Amino acid sequence: EHGAGNGHAVLHDITFTVPAGATVAVVGRMGSGKSTLLQLLPRLFDVTAGTITIDGQDIRTCSLAALRHWVGFVPQDPFLFSTLIKDNVAFALPEVDMTQVRQAASIANVARDIEDFPRAYDTVVGERGVTLSGGQKQRLTLARALAANTPILVLDDALSSVDVQTERAILHELRDSTRGKTVLVISHRISAVRDADLIVVLDEGRIMETGTHEELVARAGLYADIFQQQALEEELAEL
Repeated sequence: EHGAGNGHAVLHDITFTVPAGATVAVVGRMGSGKSTLLQLLPRLFDVTAGTITIDGQDIRTCSLAALRHWVGFVPQDPFLFSTLIKDNVAFALPEVDMTQVRQAASIANVARDIEDFPRAYDTVVGERGVTLSGGQKQRLTLARALAANTPILVLDDALSSVDVQTERAILHELRDSTRGKTVLVISHRISAVRDADLIVVLDEGRIMETGTHEELVARAGLYADIFQQQALEEELAEL
């Protein structure tokens, strides 16, 4: 359980297990508690009741420094330093390793964008550098988290500024290239996360359903309603 500053609980009776190496998607309507739930894992907040454990250890007993070695967090609003692209991506590394930097950029589907700049990875971004699109900033922030190579990766609607095809391609590449890594992802687009090993459906701070995409569609509940509504909206957008 987790409460907001006004004393009202935002999350209620949340219980689920994430198998190591699985990709888990958290979906639900706006305001359902998705971001709050995933922000508890890197301890941006602490739970007010109950526990969150990694390998059986309560994360509140870990130092934040130790937890950062376990959990990589990519927020919806990207943050980049006013420095070279390669230094941004390699921020968590002891020194810049261009092999790791290029690999992370490739998985994040931003390598081609970087290589289109005249100075490629030596391009300056930020106030005195090139202007990046929202999608490029998000993908660079994802590349930085990938380069850190944490066992757990949390994406808090971190690809909201890219189109649905790009988001789905990145998540596919994540699964293929980071086998053994546990990925938790929020997306407001179900079509991007339908291949997740487990989908957790939230509504008003409670888990309403869990299962695979196929299981949840067959159940004809909240998930199926959201999926059908989004599929119709995507079809209309293509007309």
